[in-house]
Parts: sequence; structure tokens; C-alpha cells
Amino acid sequence: MNKPSIGASFVAGSLSGTCSTLLFQPLDLVKTRLQIGARTTAFPTNHGIVGTASNVVRHENVSALWRGLTPSLSRCVPGVGMYFTSLTTLQHLCLGDRQPTALEAGALGASARAWSTTALLPFTVVKTRYESGRYQYGSVRQALSSMARVEGLRGLYSGLWVTIARDMPFSGLYYMFYSQFKEKLQKSAFLYDRPELKGPATFGCGLISGVLACLMTQPADVVKTQVQTTTSSRSTWSAAVYIFQTRGAAGFFAGMTPRVVRRSLMAAMAWTIYEKIIRIVSL
Repeated sequence: MNKPSIGASFVAGSLSGTCSTLLFQPLDLVKTRLQIGARTTAFPTNHGIVGTASNVVRHENVSALWRGLTPSLSRCVPGVGMYFTSLTTLQHLCLGDRQPTALEAGALGASARAWSTTALLPFTVVKTRYESGRYQYGSVRQALSSMARVEGLRGLYSGLWVTIARDMPFSGLYYMFYSQFKEKLQKSAFLYDRPELKGPATFGCGLISGVLACLMTQPADVVKTQVQTTTSSRSTWSAAVYIFQTRGAAGFFAGMTPRVVRRSLMAAMAWTIYEKIIRIVSL
């Protein structure tokens, strides 16, 4: 496959991000509710995915499962496009046409994620607050305006370091596993000498990579949610201490199942769609 242009990488990445976000947003909402342990009368939280989703439907409505979809799209659509564009560009500049080693893939994936995470963090904060059920913003624009007015940059960029500590390792680990799994599969007896994997094989590599990367970055995701769903000036450390004191060590793995399911499927779908689009436009 020829190196895709910057424009093609961005468009393909954005389209893949749109599809996966629309489909898996309910799992993100359930994950957030489980992580904050919502116990108010309006938004009770039972243990488990089914119980939490049922309560959302019962006390709100079915469409509430997609609460936070607009900020999710505002973040994921350009964010995934930026990530694939950065990854493609960095890999071409650093390695040319050579395939990365495991460590090189990890460094490329982490580096490509860093700037999109930072640039789009305000949308991440709004998304998390929408999903929590604790905030009643009228729109994404109104939410950003309110946060800027009341909390300033501290609010808009709350949880920056813990979000980076989650996203960079996730993307680095994901791309490291993904590139190595693909290389091994392409060299296997079953697919020997095939230059490109078919969609199901690509999806399978992405799915396994997503599960492994999610498991290794779960605690940072829980701390990030805790920091971003409070208007008080809670540091990453104080949020981590609060989680441990109130929920024990198990609290750092709250919402793990919906996150692993959503993030691994989302990443697998994004890569499968991205590579399919790139193959089409490169013909």
C-alpha cells in the first residue's frame, strides 16, 4: 500500500471515528456512570452494565443512552482524523517505507495521540460531564462557555495530565500490539505472502490489541473521570486517594467491562474502516 496523503488519512480517520462513536456511545455512558458511582435519586447506578443501562432507560429514556453523543463526535471525529494523520506522517518521516519494530510502533502511537488529546481535551471534559448525569448543559457551546466563565482554563483542561497518562500509553500499546499481530499473521502459513489482510483479520488484530491496551490503562481512566466530573479543584493525586478511600483498590477498575468492550470494538472498527478506505483511495 502506498503512503496515503495527509488529506486521505484525515478523512478516512474521521469517517472511521464517526461510525464507531455513533455505535458505541451507550457503552461509554454506562462506563462513566459506573466509575462515578452515581447514587442520586434521579440517576441511580446498579452494579453491572445491564443494571446501569436499565436504570438509565427507566429513569430517563432510551435516547439518554446516547447522552454526550455531540461532544463525543466533536472530540472523536477530528481526533481520530488527527491521530491517523499524525501516525502516518510520523511513521513516514521516521521510518520511510520500513515497518516499525515493537518499540518503534509504541513510540509512534503514543506520540501521534499526544497533541490530539491536548487540543481536544475541553470536548472530553464536556462529554464526561454530559454522561455523568450531574450536569444539565443545554449544548456543547453553552457548556464550554459556562466552564470557561465559571472555572476558567482549569475547568476546560481539568484532568489534562491523567488523560495524557491514559491516552498516550493506550495508543502506544495498541499500535505496538496491532502492528506486531498483523506482521505475525501476514507471515503465518495461513496468510503467507499476502500483502494485505482481509477485513475480518484486521478486525481481529484490532480487537485483541484493544483489550490488552484497555486492561493496562484502566486505572488512569477511572481517575480521569473522577477529576473531570467535579467542579472543585481536585488534583490527580487527590482523586486517586478519594477513589481508594471510598471504593478500595477495586475502585480503580470500575467500569472496566463496558470500557474494554467499547474501546476495543471501537478501535478495531476504526482501524478496519480506515485501512479499507485507504486501500480504496490508493487504487
